[in-house]
Amino acid sequence: MAIEQTIALGVVVAREKIDHPWQEYRWRALSVFLDPPEKASWRQLVKDKDVTQFHAATIPLVLHRKETMSYRVNLANGEPSIYVVLREANDTGAEYPVSVHAVTASPFEAQTYGDLAFDSVDRVAMPDRLVAMVELFVGEHPGEDKFTKRQRQPYVGGEKDHQFGQEPIVILRERMAARRSALANKSGGGEKA
Repeated sequence: MAIEQTIALGVVVAREKIDHPWQEYRWRALSVFLDPPEKASWRQLVKDKDVTQFHAATIPLVLHRKETMSYRVNLANGEPSIYVVLREANDTGAEYPVSVHAVTASPFEAQTYGDLAFDSVDRVAMPDRLVAMVELFVGEHPGEDKFTKRQRQPYVGGEKDHQFGQEPIVILRERMAARRSALANKSGGGEKA
């Protein structure tokens, strides 16, 4: 049972013409698909008067066993989703003003990206085959690791045969008191001579 699973996803991004005084286009993720080509460099898929769709990126979706609770929440919400994180390009001369930064099946992780100023998070439908893959992963990793309290082992050794944390406190105190008195006698005897 692997602790994580990586699935390659193709991300379709649309450039939509909008009626806004300061912005001519809006960029948003439309969908994801399985079995994408290995490398996608903004390949145009569909173009009409107001909307142009691109295969913008092929990016890995990583499912991790510690996130299974958030995947369960996603699957139980009615429409399982993939969250696509688009990041604004810092370079004003870039051909495309956004890039696909990440994809996740965790609504909790998507929320952390949504708090960043230069990121926008779009929720897209999870393909049926991907839903089955996520459900299988969640089924293989049923829950969080349960905390088990360590049981202290009983002390079974002699005075010299102890290990850290294994010696009873009463014996430790007696041994330390005997050592202090021996050191006091040794140092006291040396000064008198």
